[in-house]
Amino acid sequence: MIRALLFLLLALFSGAAAHAQAVLTKDVLTKANGEELSVKVVEITPYEIKYKRADNPDGPLIVLRRSDVFMIRYANGLKEVITPALSPGAADATLPAAPAGTAAPAGAAVPGDETQPFENIHLDGPRLGFTVLTGGVLNKAREELDDLKPFLTQFGWQFETRLFRMPNGVSAVAEFVPLLGGLEQGKFIPSLSGLLGIRGPKGFEFGIGPNVTPLGANLVLALGTSYRANGINFPVNLAVVPGNGGARISLLFGFNARKY
Repeated sequence: MIRALLFLLLALFSGAAAHAQAVLTKDVLTKANGEELSVKVVEITPYEIKYKRADNPDGPLIVLRRSDVFMIRYANGLKEVITPALSPGAADATLPAAPAGTAAPAGAAVPGDETQPFENIHLDGPRLGFTVLTGGVLNKAREELDDLKPFLTQFGWQFETRLFRMPNGVSAVAEFVPLLGGLEQGKFIPSLSGLLGIRGPKGFEFGIGPNVTPLGANLVLALGTSYRANGINFPVNLAVVPGNGGARISLLFGFNARKY
């Protein structure tokens, strides 16, 4: 009987010690909306908070935007305010952050994920792809280049500026894309496009603007998406330039990163 009682007391003590240890080693993350989470903070970056659930330490890494986190109370008792609470009436000053977009688990960020809504974010990087010439566009081009084929490779560069970001995650962007096409045919066909567009919180984007080539000036319509991984953006876009009895259809992809 005494042995059984001692065994029971030992089991209770071990359970209490384990619970106390769990309490001591967990952090408490308070989100901007007041929700509290028991977590183990893994990493804090200028734009994201990365953590694992306290009740599932071997589970997936979860990512939140810094602007979504109000405060972290660490297991050792220290507190760190991540995003100061706004005073009443200051709701219009809420500082939004993106995205990820990102190809990240929770809280993925889109390109240019920052906490300042009206800070101009500049990105650039290479673009490559191909263009297909249809109908009258090909016939007009052959007036200058007799043996031109309808399929052209494209190589160039993308320069992007994020003009602002709204609280719902929608961004306004301006892009300038110079391209050089036809190299596989021994041709030198330059193209310049300037676009003003909108990018959604999940990375989907569309834009419109002028396009200039040796064939003349036209309007270009573009849509696509951007994926984000490890701080690098991977845009994929479909662009159409109608006119001259046909159209130029281009598929472009590449990568870019923020210019600091």
